[in-house]
Amino acid sequence: MTVFKAYDVRALYPDPLNEFIAKRIGMGTAKLLMQESGQSGPIAVGHDMRPHSPSLVRALKEGIREVGADVIDVGLVDTPFVAFAVNHLSAIGGVQTTASHNPINYNGFKICRAKAKPVGKGLGLEKIEAFVYGDEEHGSGAEGSEQQVDLWDAYREHVFTYLDPKLLSGEKTIKAAVDASNGMAGTMVPKLFRNIPGVEMIEINFENDKGEFVHDPNPLVDANLVQTQEAVVQHGCDVGICFDGDADRCMVVDEKGNIVGCDLVTAWLAPKFLHHENDGCAIVYDLRSSLAVADSVSEANGIPVKSRVGHVFMKQAMAEHDAPFGGELSGHFYFRDNFYADSGAMAFACVLSAVACHEGTMSEQVAPYTTYTQSGEINFENDDKEGAMNALIDAFPDGEVERLDGVTVTLPTWWCNVRASNTEPLLRLNVEAKTKEEVDQRVSEVAAMLGKRVDH
Repeated sequence: MTVFKAYDVRALYPDPLNEFIAKRIGMGTAKLLMQESGQSGPIAVGHDMRPHSPSLVRALKEGIREVGADVIDVGLVDTPFVAFAVNHLSAIGGVQTTASHNPINYNGFKICRAKAKPVGKGLGLEKIEAFVYGDEEHGSGAEGSEQQVDLWDAYREHVFTYLDPKLLSGEKTIKAAVDASNGMAGTMVPKLFRNIPGVEMIEINFENDKGEFVHDPNPLVDANLVQTQEAVVQHGCDVGICFDGDADRCMVVDEKGNIVGCDLVTAWLAPKFLHHENDGCAIVYDLRSSLAVADSVSEANGIPVKSRVGHVFMKQAMAEHDAPFGGELSGHFYFRDNFYADSGAMAFACVLSAVACHEGTMSEQVAPYTTYTQSGEINFENDDKEGAMNALIDAFPDGEVERLDGVTVTLPTWWCNVRASNTEPLLRLNVEAKTKEEVDQRVSEVAAMLGKRVDH
């Protein structure tokens, strides 16, 4: 069984992912990065808090060094830290040992090349996979070096370019409930944000050395946000934030305890980025997002740019359009001054700054963008995905059709997108209209063409 997915490596530990496979992944990754760069390194390496991460990262580093590449180990860090380290150190690439939001018995690796550009299927990951499961041997003859470095001070300075100075000085104040999900935010948030004069935090699930999760570290599941919602209301917080396991994603809760969709967060933050740009500057968003995002960007004299779903495509669109900011429905937020990469820490800084330093509560600030009703993502099992999408097009001949990612059909009062999952054998449906009644009606119509509905 392969441990390779569309964007990264992720599997159960110790079978099928173990130290032997980790070492082979280190070797294959180093070979790819050295071939691309013509250099022997360095390769930045970090790991998360899972109990098997230390042994897996040791095996990974052994493999990297055995083929002649140099390693710089940045230690126990969140995933965006590794992207920062790659750029800060002018490394030829980086690897984070993590399984992100998966349960504790999973682990994996997220790999990037120079300038933190992603390595996914079609972008080099398949070459690493072929090496791992092939019979090619190493044999560079020269073992690479290894050193450990502490980059937290530099990382803090980098992240704080997105934190309003009024919070740093205490001129403005904010109270935030923060759920670290027993993941890497439990390390990152204290190191960066705990001693800021203007920020008071109610810390939830910050313990990350026990080898267990109080709830799954996936903030996209509403049930996993309950502790954040309750803490916001109980402690009278201005905002709540829940991070995923490796702290590259986060979800936002307003002062009333209501979950704010990531597309609405993008719509709300976009004008604040565009305020500092010339007219015609782009903001990137994933195509499942509410029309409120495009409306917000256009009203702020920006250009809304749709992207395919997935960090590979979002980063590509960010770089292509030199966009200062981008948002994805999954909780990834992207920043031009972060090498077009995503950052949970920077998103946190932006949310704190926007709530504290602009007029009105979080819910009042977001209210202008809640002008549409959405279905949320609905999954279907279907053996003929392309046939189902063609049937959708045929069923609405007056619709405007777009095939950026799956099929998007837009009509005067509603739109829908149907796309094949990148990670599961499913079709995913999103519908948006002005009213809940129409959303329910259109979901019913479209669902009839898509197969067996799967609720999970």
